[in-house]
Amino acid sequence: MMYADDDFIQLSAVQHYAFCPRQCALIHREMVWSENQATAEGRILHEKADSGGVEKRGDLKQATGVLLRSQVLGVSGKADMVEFHREGKTWKPYPVEYKRGNGSSVREDSIQLCLQAICLEEMLNIHIPEGSLFYGKIRRRKQIVFSEDLRLQTKNVVLAVHELLGKDSLPMPLNDGRCPQCSLYEQCRPEEVAVPARAVRYLEALRRME
Repeated sequence: MMYADDDFIQLSAVQHYAFCPRQCALIHREMVWSENQATAEGRILHEKADSGGVEKRGDLKQATGVLLRSQVLGVSGKADMVEFHREGKTWKPYPVEYKRGNGSSVREDSIQLCLQAICLEEMLNIHIPEGSLFYGKIRRRKQIVFSEDLRLQTKNVVLAVHELLGKDSLPMPLNDGRCPQCSLYEQCRPEEVAVPARAVRYLEALRRME
């Protein structure tokens, strides 16, 4: 299956979905956005990384703001940085994604990075075994191996985002420890929405017991 251009989703939507499906729908379907300190710091970090330039030092080339797309998965977006390491006469690509945090969100960040690698593989007809996440708070890279399990998780999330953005209803809020740090906390109102939902589930459970 090949997606038409009109059906493409943003690569960033996949990371948002991996963090919280409701956040993904609010941002990418309802076009709701609000900035807090965390998102502002992240935006500044990405602006520095997404300059669109290329630097070369010996056997290393670093390209920033690299445009990516996958016709097979129906996604497009931009990589913060793709390094190219010279091995003999060829240059092997190595994606690097910049994050402001300390690595606590490594699962959803790894899915985003893996999707960048899958896009590069389709565009260049090569295999990319690994990449790195750079976390601004600890000023350190974390190497991510693109295992078969991670690739499957990534593709499943992409399919889930396509399905989500085709619906009219919003997913229920997670209403857990992730909510207070979300910039859309006020727009999402997780506590107000989740309480009635729990009441409905309770009543449904009582009804089934009859």
